[in-house]
Amino acid sequence: MVRGVLIWFVLINIIAYVVMSEDKNKARARRDRVPEKTLFLLAFMGGALGILIAMYRKRHKTRHTSFRIGIPLLLLLNILLYGYFLR
Repeated sequence: MVRGVLIWFVLINIIAYVVMSEDKNKARARRDRVPEKTLFLLAFMGGALGILIAMYRKRHKTRHTSFRIGIPLLLLLNILLYGYFLR
């Protein structure tokens, strides 16, 4: 089970980072965007670290209060849940 959780952690965070980066690219090109609900869902599913890293590396969504507060809170929840499942 530990191995599965670690694989999930890596995959979901890579996916979250890529989706957030793609949203930034779409914003620059003024194309259809990734819904914020999708970004929060990825963070809730365990990808908060990937979203948070992409937020600050790409300077995307950093002015949105919901992201500045919500993503770190989801990261805390992710840490607690990963800690529980990796014990």
